[in-house]
Amino acid sequence: MDIAQFALITVIIILAVLLLILGIQVFFILRELRKTVSKTNKVLDNTNTITESVATPLSSLSSLAAGIKTGASFVNLFKKIISKVGKDEDSGKKNKKD
Repeated sequence: MDIAQFALITVIIILAVLLLILGIQVFFILRELRKTVSKTNKVLDNTNTITESVATPLSSLSSLAAGIKTGASFVNLFKKIISKVGKDEDSGKKNKKD
């Protein structure tokens, strides 16, 4: 065997070993990536659950505030009607006295 063949076989063996090591490293990187994606998915699911649990009471609170606003407008309308009726009665009593 001459030097060229020995050098070529040595280079092929070194490259094969390096490719094997790189393949193993890529395997570990992809496995860690899968674990990371799985954990991220769990975090997003938890965030979704928390968001829904916060949104439901806020929606109820918003409905309550809208109900209070509507009730306040009815009370104001009722006050106006009562004050108008009271003024009409006062003016009617004054007209009868004259």
